[in-house]
Formats: sequence, structure tokens, C-alpha cells
Amino acid sequence: MHRRDLLKLLSLSTLAVTAAPLLAACGSGPGGRTPSGGDVELVAADVARSTGDPAAVPSVVAAMHATGGALYGSLAEEPGNLTISPYSVSAALALAANGAKGTTLDQLELVFGGTDIETVNGGLNALTTHLESLAGEVTKSEGTTTELVLDAANALFGQRGFAWGAPFLETLAASYGAGVHVVDWSGATEAARQAVNAWTAEQTRDKIPEILAPDSVGPDTRLVLVNTLYLKAPWDRPFDRGRTKDGAFTLLDDTEVDVPLMTSSDPVGDAYAAGAGWTAARLAYAGGEVAMTIVVPDPGRFEQVEQDVVSGQAGTYLDALRPEQVVVTLPSWTFRSHSPLVGPLRDLGVVVPFTPAADLSAMTGDDTLSIGAVEHEVFIAVDEQGTEATAATAVVAGVTSAPPAYTTLVVDRPFLFVVHDVEHGIPLFLGRVVDPRG
Repeated sequence: MHRRDLLKLLSLSTLAVTAAPLLAACGSGPGGRTPSGGDVELVAADVARSTGDPAAVPSVVAAMHATGGALYGSLAEEPGNLTISPYSVSAALALAANGAKGTTLDQLELVFGGTDIETVNGGLNALTTHLESLAGEVTKSEGTTTELVLDAANALFGQRGFAWGAPFLETLAASYGAGVHVVDWSGATEAARQAVNAWTAEQTRDKIPEILAPDSVGPDTRLVLVNTLYLKAPWDRPFDRGRTKDGAFTLLDDTEVDVPLMTSSDPVGDAYAAGAGWTAARLAYAGGEVAMTIVVPDPGRFEQVEQDVVSGQAGTYLDALRPEQVVVTLPSWTFRSHSPLVGPLRDLGVVVPFTPAADLSAMTGDDTLSIGAVEHEVFIAVDEQGTEATAATAVVAGVTSAPPAYTTLVVDRPFLFVVHDVEHGIPLFLGRVVDPRG
């Protein structure tokens, strides 16, 4: 199958922790498949995966929009195209929060609007259960069936002989389906790094073959935590490739450039909204449960509309959508964003976790740990048949023209987009395209 015939959405996060040798476990349990190509023992708390707390979903989704918007706002100060994955960043920081105490925990909970981590665990778990339920054979609106793949997984890679706090392991098993793959960071760092990369490559279908670069870990590493999210699906109603042609796109400085503009004689959008200074359309993926919503500010209104996203109001655009057949003209685009997030997180008030005063003793009490880096990268490509996108978030902790019957939307100027599920509006991806040329 041609890669452009699919939506491939991938999100992954890593948490690398350096520490000295609390609870040792053995056996097998949650956490995904054991990495191939090596004898890696899987260790997990003997706790069944829960279904989460559906009542907590609205607050967690609202927090994802708020934090995702705030992080987006910090990153948007740099010019150019931009995209982040609020879901990925939230999952990574929730995993870190479960190992934190005191002020460190309080500040990490700011990422979730101050919601306590137990509620966050329940909400994220319910969201993951929901997202995974969307996978499998789905029916397109014209009656044919296709496959939608949607997988989420977490795993820890911990130092052989190392002991971890029992509540920490139990929470990871119950809320995140995570186990600990035992490796030897201190004595065989490269083999341990390769084990993490092999697991990640397997979960991401080789789209991210190396989440840990050679210099990203060392003999003092004691734990690496990886989170992945993978989605692959076609558009429900694809654009007509034969109708794609170059057209004018007006940049923010009013310069016109020629870019490939996709369209179709039939509607590809299934919902529409318009407000003061903006217009939006929703384009569903196969099965109708996951979609991309395009928000197009009126000329001269881009900054004002973008500020709504920065203030966490992207969900209001999704709420405003109403069922309507929409003929959409949309540029194809491909670009990559790499975003260090420590600075933007500090702007949100998450400060102590990045200092020597950090308390991650719920993971282990043997050393003072702090988070050294939070790296986030997203690649996205959109064409007539679908979207291909990958996102990675790493948290590193260490010692220290249409028929008139249809509504039309011509996207010929900078716009914003959200890739989300339809039921809850979970912001899987959030971004802007100011120049489709990349």
C-alpha cells in the first residue's frame, strides 16, 4: 500500500533517569512486546490494567488543550510552520509525575491544570482505552471497508538489580500498562540503548528507529521510560489527485507563492463552522472517529485567531462545528518541528523538576534526580489520500470550485489545524501552516 494512502500518527516519549540502586520484581506483565534481538527480562507489578475513569476525561482533555496551547504559544514566537502533540507531551509528563513528590509533583500537576495525578491517571487511561477501541476494520462513508490502526504502549527499561518503589510500579501497570525491561545501563550502556531503540522501532513500525542517540544516555542512567502512540488511516473521502494543481497561497507578509492545491468535485469535509474572523472545516479519516479540523483566519486576523489556540481555546473551534458537506481546497504540505520544551514548561510554572531541588523519590530514594531535558519532535505530511505524521517527546531526568449546493472553503492563506478524535476532541496534533512549501 502506498504510504500516502494512510494516516500515520505516531507519538512517543522517553524518560531517562540516572540514579543509584528500592523494590525489585520479576516475571512478566504489561508494557508491550519484549524487544526482539536480545534476552531482555520483563518485570512488572502483578496488577491488572484498569479501564480508567471516564469521569476524569473532560478535565484531562481540557488540560491538554490548555497546556498544548501554552506550549504552542511559547514555540510560536519563532517564525515558520509549527506542530506539537499535546497528547504525547501530557502522557510523558504524567509518567514523570507518578515518580514525583512534594513541590516537584505539585508543579508537574500544573501541566494538568492542577488536577491531582491520580485523577490524571484515570483520565489518561480512559482516553487510551477509547483511542484503542477505534482501531480495526472501519467503514468509509461510501460503503467500503478499510483498516485503522491505533496502538498505545509504555515501557520502562531499568537497571539490572535496581529496586523501584512498589506504588510507582503498581501505578504504571494499572494505569499505563507498563512493565520494566531489565537491562544493564552501568555495565553495557550501548546494549541497553539498542534495546530501547529496538522496542521503540517495533512499536512505531520502524518510523522512529532511534529514539535514543548514542550520547543521550550513559553508565549513570538507571531508567528509561518510553511511551508510543501510533495511528494509521486513510481519509474517509480523499481528494481527487487528478484535480490537484498549483495555485496562489498568500503568506503572512502578503507575498504570493505557488503551491500544490488539492480539491475534489465532491465534498471532502463533513462539518463546518464560521465565526468572527475565521472559518473552519472538519475532514474525517476512515471510520469517522478521527479527524483533522482546519481553521482558516480571515486576512489580517491570523494572530488574533492563533491567540485563541495559545489560550487553550482550540477546543471551542471543534465544539462550533456542525454537520455540513464542504468542498475544500487545501494545500499539501510536509514539514518537521523540533522543540525543546524545558523553557516553555518553566514559563508555565514547572520549575523545580528541572533543578537539584527536584524530588523524584517515588521512583527511587537512593539519589537526588531531576529532569534535564524535554525534547519534542513532530513530522507531518498531508496529501490527497491522507496524512503521515510522527511525534516524539523525550523527558530526560538525571542526577542532578464546487457545486453551489455545497459550502466551500478555499485554504489559500496561513491556517491552523488540529488532529483529534471526534467524540472527546483529544488534541493528538496541533499546529499551523504559514508556508506549505515547508
